[in-house]
Amino acid sequence: MSEFASVLRSWRDRVRPEGVGLPAGPGRRTPGLRREELAALAGVSVDYVVRLEQGRSVNPSPQLLGSLATALRLTTEERDHLFRVADAAPPSRSVVPRHVTPGVQRMVDRLGDVPLAVFTAAHDTLLWNDLWAALTGDPERLLGIERNLVWRHFMLGHDGIEYDDDHQEEFSSDLVADLRVAVGKYPGDRALAELVARLRRESPEFERRWAVARVAEHRASRKTLHTAVGPITVDCDVLSVPGGDLRIVVYTAVPGSDDADKLDLLRVTGLQDLAPR
Repeated sequence: MSEFASVLRSWRDRVRPEGVGLPAGPGRRTPGLRREELAALAGVSVDYVVRLEQGRSVNPSPQLLGSLATALRLTTEERDHLFRVADAAPPSRSVVPRHVTPGVQRMVDRLGDVPLAVFTAAHDTLLWNDLWAALTGDPERLLGIERNLVWRHFMLGHDGIEYDDDHQEEFSSDLVADLRVAVGKYPGDRALAELVARLRRESPEFERRWAVARVAEHRASRKTLHTAVGPITVDCDVLSVPGGDLRIVVYTAVPGSDDADKLDLLRVTGLQDLAPR
């Protein structure tokens, strides 16, 4: 058995189903994930997982390896080993990190009482919980560049979200400053370079802010989101993940407020649309 097939099977066996939001259930022949469960989490066919574990499929793509690493809750070091034994170069340090570490994944899994999402340093949406989807709209429905927060903000607007004048100005400026920092840290990331180039060409507002050359840390903000249960005002805080350069964005409402009560209602209703938007 190849090293790739060996570690893939070993890491699948160690992931408990309840640790990834799946029912353990009776009669399981393996303490870890079934092949069909790993396939579903990684977005591939069961047959492909079988061929990988039997060494009958070679040269998996970097995208697939990244999906497997996330599904298997691998550390950064384990992910890099998976790439190497698959005869692929681990993600370069000159490109924006996209790997969701086990600790970050657990935060998303367990902090279901607050809307929470994980973004890259370039503001690509990677992961979110159900309450985030219920509050902001389900990111699963977004494709390609629309998964990028900066692109949506400047090119598609922010329908359904209101800021006061100060926070609107700060938030727009902070997004541009974040991209400028990312460009400096990840000069080899072609997707990031193309994103900035397109925004500069197609958004006069982005270009105006880019010309200021502001570099700063993202600040907290306050916004009102129009949802199926009515408008909800939340504070937005951005937490940085050391080492992986991910951003965890958390929305909270003042305890005991009408906004907190509406969040509780939204948590119960989940993704159901209670009223037309």
